[in-house]
This record gives sequence, structure tokens and C-alpha cells, in this order.
Amino acid sequence: SLEVSVVGRSLGRIVGKHILNKHPYLNQIHGYQINDFGSIVAAASLAHDIGNPPFGHSGESAIGDFYKIGDGLEYKSQLTDLQYNDLCTFEGNANGFKILTESKPGSPGGLRLSYATLGAFTKYPKSSLPHKPTKHIKDKKYGYFSSQSDFFDEVATELGLKSSDNQFSRHPLTYLVEAADDICYTLIDFEDGINLDWIPEEFALEFLVKLVSESIDRKKYNSMGLKSQRIAYLRALAINTLINEAVNIFIENEDKILKGELETSLMSLSKYKSQMESIIEISIDKVYKSKEVIEKELTGYKVLNFLLKTFTSSVINWREDKVSAFDELALECIPKEYLNKDTDLYSSLLDVSCFIASLTDGLALEWYKKLS
Repeated sequence: SLEVSVVGRSLGRIVGKHILNKHPYLNQIHGYQINDFGSIVAAASLAHDIGNPPFGHSGESAIGDFYKIGDGLEYKSQLTDLQYNDLCTFEGNANGFKILTESKPGSPGGLRLSYATLGAFTKYPKSSLPHKPTKHIKDKKYGYFSSQSDFFDEVATELGLKSSDNQFSRHPLTYLVEAADDICYTLIDFEDGINLDWIPEEFALEFLVKLVSESIDRKKYNSMGLKSQRIAYLRALAINTLINEAVNIFIENEDKILKGELETSLMSLSKYKSQMESIIEISIDKVYKSKEVIEKELTGYKVLNFLLKTFTSSVINWREDKVSAFDELALECIPKEYLNKDTDLYSSLLDVSCFIASLTDGLALEWYKKLS
């Protein structure tokens, strides 16, 4: 996330400079500065994964499957279709929006970020229902739970993202946040795989050559004695190439972006698309499908299913005044602001799910060992 934020700031500043040069009234009348663009994209990029549960995307699947095919299925009849879909398609992006905006004791309004930052953060400006079988990138997933729909509506209205048919467009800077994530996702895991000896080092130049051919200093590269230094050098050059590429694509498509008509990510329009896809493919094969990663995800699935069963059961018993001694101990682990009998069942289940999603891999595993 730090790397994505750094890349995002660069993207925002470069694009911001272009926009202010093209539309000088934004600076002369409204006082916008280049750094405003950089700061918004950097902040949204830093937060882009804040809602992801432990154990990555398998964690999302574990939470969703608990309600879809596991013990949580029993609550379906007590929820609306939208509420149930929020739970059985649990989405880290929506959880992130909840974390950023939800009031906490002593902190009304959550982190109280600017509308622009929240807009740039929201890659998928829609709720979990209805499903939209469209090709538009903004409809790929959903960006907020039904419990946050009023607040997102406020954000979208303030930013002018709401259309006459009550649909939402992306904030223009969202495309830069997404590009920063795509760039880092492509290169950082590839670099890690090489440093862990899961990917042969000779693959580095083979796969990155088109990205670094115009900027690499061969003498400097060959003088580096450590593999980690060589790979870091290539990664830095490749990131710089892709930053410039993303900026050019944004500028070329500025009118479409401002009209909400750009249906794809910036990097999917890149001349380096095939190289990026090849790098991702080898990372998936050598890193994400490695024995170590698969074993971790399998463990995570089992751990989260157990924690969900334990904590949802304890919270439901508490709501119904049927608390056991074990329930009392389990409830001590849950933040007090999540224990409110005045809220509906959906809110309680969502809060428990989001609480578990806030755990680190290590803490989730530690609690699993203690509670089981």
C-alpha cells in the first residue's frame, strides 16, 4: 500500500500539472495546486486495501461462503435480498469504505477524509445489488454496503458523480488510483517471487526488457553484485515507464473520463498490456500457486470460518439474552461499539464480519488456536 501510494502521488502530480495548464481557471479562481491532485490520489491509494480481510482474497471468499453455504445461511430468511447479498459476497472494497466513513466513539464521521479522497477511493460506485452484467470497469464489483448507501449518495452528490437515472460515475482520479494499484500489483509480487527464488532471475530481464529498454544503464546494472539490487533497479525503471504510460493514457482519454464514458482501466489500454499480463501470469503460477501460499490460504479459510461461527453465535445469543459463559468471553474480544441491541440483525452480522476482516493473519490464527 505504501508503494501504491508513492506511485499514486506521482501519477496525481503529473496529471494535475497537465490539468492546471489546460484549465488555468482551476488555479486562478479555485486555488487548486498540483499537490492537491497528488495528495488525493496518494491518500486514496494508501487506503485502497484497508478493507481487505486476513489471508487476502481467500479471506473474502471464506466470509462470503460462511453466509452462502455455511452456518450463516440460517440468517438468510431474516434479511433483505440486498443485506444478504452484502454478506455472502463480502467485498473488501466496500469494507474499506465502511472503515473510512463509519463513526467511532470520539470520532464522528470516521477518518473524516475529504469527499474527493473518498470518491477517488471508490473504484466500484455501486451497491451489491442489482447485478449489472456490463463491460464497464466500475461495475466489476461493488464499493459500499447497503448500510453506507446514504453516505455514499452524499459523497457522490457533492462530487457530481450522480446521473439523472440515479447511477454513479467514477471520480476521475479513481482511474489513477487503479493504475497505481495495477502497476504495483504487476511488478512488486514479481520482484518478491524472484527474491524468494520462486521465479528464476533470468526471467527479470526477459519479461521486463520492453519496459526498461530505453532507460536501463547496462553498465550500472551489470556492476550490481546482489540480485536484490539488480531486481530493484529494474523494478524502479519499469514503474517509471508505466507511470508515464498511465499519464499519457489518462490525458488522451480525459474527455471520456470526465463524461464517465471510459469503460476500461487505464493500463488495459497500454501498449505494454501484453507484457504486464505475461508478468502477472508467471507471478500467479510461481507465487500465488506456490505450496506455501496455497497452504496459508487453506489455513486462513478454516480459521475465518471458525471465527465467524464463534463470534456470530455469541453475538446472536447476546441479542437474545441467552449468553453462555463462553459467549461472555468471546464478546470481550469484540469492540464495544459493535455490540448494540438497538441495531438490526444485518448490522450486527456485518459488524462481526468487518471486525474479523480487520484482523491480521497472525492475530486471526492466534485467536483460532486459543478459542478452539
